[in-house]
Amino acid sequence: MEERLAEILEMAKADPALRQALLDTKKEKYPVHAFCDKIKELGYDISVGELIEMGEEFEAAMIRSVNGGGVNSPYGAWDDMYDVFFTALEW
Repeated sequence: MEERLAEILEMAKADPALRQALLDTKKEKYPVHAFCDKIKELGYDISVGELIEMGEEFEAAMIRSVNGGGVNSPYGAWDDMYDVFFTALEW
C-alpha cells in the first residue's frame, strides 16, 4: 500500500472516531470523493485520480517483478487502492 495510505490506515486503527469517520464516507453518494475529502482534513492531499494511479502503478510493478521487466502498464486491470484500504481497515 502507498505510504500515505498506510499512514492514514495506522492512524485510523489507533483512533476509533477516525476509523468510523472514514467508514462513514462509504455511505455517501460519492464515497471515493468523500473519502478523499476526509483525508484532506487530515493533511493528506490524495485525489480520486491518484488513488487510481496508485493501484495501476502497484499492479505494473508486480507484473514487472515476475516478467523480468519491460512492462510499464498492467494487463487491463489494477488493484483498487480505495478497496484495498477499506479491506485492511475493516479486517
